[in-house]
Amino acid sequence: MAARARRHEELDRYLLDGERLVTAVHQHWGKVAEPVATAVAGAVVALWVDATVTHPLAIVSTAAWWVWFALLARMLYKLAEWRHDWFVATDKRLLLFYGFITRRVSMMPLSKVTDMSYERSVPGRLLGYGRFVMESAGQDQALHKVNWVPQPDHHYRAICAEIFGVPDRSNHDVDDELWRDGLPRLPPLPDPYAGWDDPRHQGTGSPSLYRSPDLQARDRSADTGPIPVRRRRDRSDD
Repeated sequence: MAARARRHEELDRYLLDGERLVTAVHQHWGKVAEPVATAVAGAVVALWVDATVTHPLAIVSTAAWWVWFALLARMLYKLAEWRHDWFVATDKRLLLFYGFITRRVSMMPLSKVTDMSYERSVPGRLLGYGRFVMESAGQDQALHKVNWVPQPDHHYRAICAEIFGVPDRSNHDVDDELWRDGLPRLPPLPDPYAGWDDPRHQGTGSPSLYRSPDLQARDRSADTGPIPVRRRRDRSDD
């Protein structure tokens, strides 16, 4: 609960009143994997140099430790930046917050999104991240690509469901009773053959799929009876 409250406290400064949150995630941890791995490798190298060099080469050991301190500072900065980066989708727009010292916010109205796709490289498929690509009708786009999106399948469905106004089966807010066998349980369509076997139509000939209101309102039997044949008078009878 505390983490959720902190998250909302951080996001509320950018969200509008009445704006409904669809998804809000940090970028995938793969974004900071390289700085962390570099800092760990630098620590191993610094320890090895410090343990193997002799006293005349002590300056080499000192330089190795200073390089490691620089790598450590870089790793801490990248981690802090990663923790303050957000990819947010609401019922009105898409937002990307990034930057630790200089804060930047990129935004695209949801109504302007004309095409949205995501790409998953081989490392992305193995680690579980992807890249979203948004297209809009305008030429200048503040938000075009979002890298390192975790669980891209889930978030792609959630955003597309919001764009098209349909329920998302992966959303826990959607009632499970609305879904059956992975398909939405939509209301049944009206039967086009309703009234085909209506007993009121029995005995009036073959049933009709449709009877206009005027036929239902009055009896037209007199109009459909036999047509009398009038014999022509022979002129010889005159």
